[in-house]
Amino acid sequence: MVRAWFMDNEPTDQRLEHQLDPPKFLTLDELFKSTGVEYFKINIPTYDTDGVLGKIRNDRGYSYEDEITCSEACLPDYANKLKSFFTEHLHTDEEIRLVLDGSGYFDVRNGPDDAWVRIEVVAGDLIIIPSGIYHRFTLDMKNYIKAKRYFVGEPVWLPYNRPADEMDCRKDYLKRLEAGFAA
Repeated sequence: MVRAWFMDNEPTDQRLEHQLDPPKFLTLDELFKSTGVEYFKINIPTYDTDGVLGKIRNDRGYSYEDEITCSEACLPDYANKLKSFFTEHLHTDEEIRLVLDGSGYFDVRNGPDDAWVRIEVVAGDLIIIPSGIYHRFTLDMKNYIKAKRYFVGEPVWLPYNRPADEMDCRKDYLKRLEAGFAA
């Protein structure tokens, strides 16, 4: 089951699990209400046959998928890729990830406070990061994650590093945040 907690804003080792002592954890409902990040638990041994992922894909219109493995052995230009993933950015489309194996962290900015929330993902976690939210990704100390990526139509890979506040997707995200996210 996914865990999420607040982090401080001090520049520290990106792989550090907890910075606040003790950490302030969020429930899935609090995570959704303060960021719009959605979470689904997927059964990895049966995900391609049990219909749960298929229903999510159909309901949301995900028509393209691929798979990525992030590890020093599998990812070309590993160190620079990891640095680019950890640079705070946003996308014009949702970012959808289903963790098949391994683990890592997605950090997102919460609503009015603009504080970092760290989301730990492990095998079976599917998270949907809304378009327009500032976020970043890093591996944990295991240095390995294998994930499916889903898109509506052709994938858009372009990150827009902060500041990107004038982008339409950012403005739309802030409006949704102010109005309150609906399930």
